[in-house]
Amino acid sequence: MIKLFYRSLIELTNRPFLSKWLERLTRSKYSKVLIPSFTRVYKLNIEEMEKPISEYHTLHDLFTRKLKSTVRTVDTNPYSIISPVDGVLAEQGEITIDQTFVVKGKDYSIVEMLGEKEVATKYVEGKFVIIYLSPSHYHRIHTPISGKILSSWSLGTSSYPVNQWGILYGKSPFSKNFRVITEIQGDHTHMALVKVGAMFVNGIDLTHQGEHIEKGEEIAYFSFGSTVVLLFEKNTFTLSEEIKVGQEVKVGQPIGKITEDN
Repeated sequence: MIKLFYRSLIELTNRPFLSKWLERLTRSKYSKVLIPSFTRVYKLNIEEMEKPISEYHTLHDLFTRKLKSTVRTVDTNPYSIISPVDGVLAEQGEITIDQTFVVKGKDYSIVEMLGEKEVATKYVEGKFVIIYLSPSHYHRIHTPISGKILSSWSLGTSSYPVNQWGILYGKSPFSKNFRVITEIQGDHTHMALVKVGAMFVNGIDLTHQGEHIEKGEEIAYFSFGSTVVLLFEKNTFTLSEEIKVGQEVKVGQPIGKITEDN
């Protein structure tokens, strides 16, 4: 019953026109008056911000803020996989032979997530990692590995919540929300970086130009809190034993390694 109620409620509030309205609000000069309270409520770390808080003129400017170049260190080991975002490790595990993975007891189809069976086949029996970004987090996305960008494409329109309630009672947010997928071919591994929009927020902007990208380089940004899903091929990725579900991770921090016999 609670699942039906929850879905009915968010079906009324996740439509594109509401996303557009929210986008206009956050980009409006009038939204600047909300910055002090937003900063306080979400406990933003103003010491890490590239600019003083007074120089952010809209909420959108604040959401998409950059950090000082000295506050994140990118691990340079060629076999490490780094976190692409600041966030919380929400889930990790194996992609099954039938091309699904399980989050909070719910099956997700990677064919539906990626939109193409041929692409999804690459990741059968591989690993997945999900990192959730709250409104308090830094919203820019960086690449977990160095390599060649093979392709990028977008799918979906509406966006359901990707927080704990959304995962438990929503309508398969990881495979139905608006999302932008980027496939990257590295020297030692191949992966997909899936950027998933959150409720009200279909703003995922790609910022990188060109085919090659270096580990830790910015690739895109979210306009609000959201989620990234990392997909790895079979026998190519091992999650670090030091990283646990529910743990905070930072951009540049190693979260796993490329399987050395790959």
